[in-house]
Amino acid sequence: MVNDSDKRLTKNERREQAREQARLAREAEKKREKRNRLLLQGGIVVGVLAILAVVGLVLMQTMKPAGPGPQNMASGGVVIAKDLAVVSGPALSDGEPRVAPTVDRTKTPLDITVYVDYSCVHCSEFEEAYGSVLENWVGSGDATLQIYPVNILDPATGGARYSTRAANLVSCLVDQNPDPGIAFKLHNTLLSTEIHTQVGENGGLTDEELLEQAELAGADVNDELKQCVKDVRFAGFISGNTKAATEDGIVGLADGAQLVRDVVNGQLEYQDADGPQRLRGTPLVVVNGQEWRSDRDGEFEMYLAKLKSELDGKSDSGSGTGTDETAKDETAETQ
Repeated sequence: MVNDSDKRLTKNERREQAREQARLAREAEKKREKRNRLLLQGGIVVGVLAILAVVGLVLMQTMKPAGPGPQNMASGGVVIAKDLAVVSGPALSDGEPRVAPTVDRTKTPLDITVYVDYSCVHCSEFEEAYGSVLENWVGSGDATLQIYPVNILDPATGGARYSTRAANLVSCLVDQNPDPGIAFKLHNTLLSTEIHTQVGENGGLTDEELLEQAELAGADVNDELKQCVKDVRFAGFISGNTKAATEDGIVGLADGAQLVRDVVNGQLEYQDADGPQRLRGTPLVVVNGQEWRSDRDGEFEMYLAKLKSELDGKSDSGSGTGTDETAKDETAETQ
């Protein structure tokens, strides 16, 4: 139906009316586009501010004083001895350097240190291959094991900081000096293939899932442990471990020991003898002050057995010498 007012308009008037309607429509569209653009820009600004807030929080956490470390980890690592018991010791104080435990390498037990990142696939492979070997040797008292956690691979976990959080859980547990076997079992479980697969797929376990693994390992998941995990209480301590190992160098190496820097065309290249021997990747396995590598030293348990046999042989030789001298003295007296 044609509007009566349209009938009274001339052709030119109808043309002008159409132009005006088109102009109004264009202005409305421009206003809509401007409004959307402002909303988009506002959203970007809010997003950027949120990112900056997160970055600021991370920097603030990084720049905060590290605070005291956990009890029983003054060296930076937890030492596990016979019956898989945690060796008691003090906490690392603010600014205090990490010092390797005192050991006597002229006799057993062997002194084993493993630098580990709980996001490291090669650490998982090492634990799958030799976790039972470590359990048997340490549990029997033939070796001690120092587990030294670092967080080199935090950036690879999609913002989840899983390396730090997993190492923090172990540190929180060790701080409470758990019953024998629990700390070792948790360490072993966190590096199992079943658990480690989730690091690549999901960025690692949540805090709740980490606590579940602690409970399955036999830990008392009390309020103190939960709060320690929630606060990531020992994040600064773990970062300090990483800084010390990658910059200052590995502590507790034997005199003259050199770590491998790289492998070029199948040949091992070593770090400079005159400089600090720095951590370049995980796992780093050190036995009696020397780096163990399967490509140079052979199968791990056979390597341990060889060292133990050499130490036992020296001990027997020392005892035998004493016996021979006694026998000579007795002979001389008889004569």
